[in-house]
Amino acid sequence: MKIKSGFAKREIAGSIIVVPVGKTSLEFNGMITLNESGSFFWDCFTNDITVDDAVKMITDEYDVDEDRARADIEKFVKMLEDNNLLEK
Repeated sequence: MKIKSGFAKREIAGSIIVVPVGKTSLEFNGMITLNESGSFFWDCFTNDITVDDAVKMITDEYDVDEDRARADIEKFVKMLEDNNLLEK
């Protein structure tokens, strides 16, 4: 699964913001604010990966156990699914 194309992630005034671009802005009317972890998760899912792949990337990058990483990723994926932002 991966994040649909048509979104740009930018740092603006110290905040990490994701906004729709092009025709996606007609379908998604809003923006997403990410914290540091959310930004890393977003970057992970710009490629076609599995939850297991993302958990591995997170545990390699951060000092966090696998169970916590999986719970955080699953919550993030649910947010993406709820907002129709994932390609599967």
